[in-house]
Amino acid sequence: MKIIEKIQFITHSASEQDIYKQTNAMIENGIKWIQFRMKDTSFEKKLPIARNLKEICSKNNVKLIINDDVEIARIIKADGIHLGLEDCNPIDARRILGEDTIIGGTCNTYEQIIRRNEQGVDYIGLGPYKFTSTKKNLSPIISLSGYKNILKQMKENNINIPIIGIGGIEINDISQIINTGVYGIALSSLLIRSNNLHKDIEQINNAINH
Repeated sequence: MKIIEKIQFITHSASEQDIYKQTNAMIENGIKWIQFRMKDTSFEKKLPIARNLKEICSKNNVKLIINDDVEIARIIKADGIHLGLEDCNPIDARRILGEDTIIGGTCNTYEQIIRRNEQGVDYIGLGPYKFTSTKKNLSPIISLSGYKNILKQMKENNINIPIIGIGGIEINDISQIINTGVYGIALSSLLIRSNNLHKDIEQINNAINH
């Protein structure tokens, strides 16, 4: 059975050293899921970084998910891939990466969730919850009421994919997001700018599992 972690960290930097620093800090503080995201960077630059991250994550029993790039995920034997709306079709990714690979997909609407469900994804990153500066070309904001409506429609239609909330989420938002039926939370800026990672991650865990 594929285990989808309830706290997912997404790297955010154009600097290789920043990526390693972020990853090591998260792992030291108990994060078990790292999504390697490094936008506007060439395949040639990303591949060796991904290889090193895979080694770091494997050593610490942490899952490494590659953002967008199926070829990198295949070469380094990543634990999974996260696909945006404009990326490779999850069905094709599954054929390339195999049944055991975790495949996640971005969604912004209930209609997109139906499509992702048909494509056999293992989890959905649903967002953005609110404005976030870490993403260009931001989709329409979903907000709390949007999560409630979408989760309600999923329940009514027996769609049971784990939903991961994403996009501008702060610690104070988490309890109410989880109360809508959302399974877990993906975070980037909140953890990167934290002055006390251990305390913040403990608080986030409490909010998710309350």
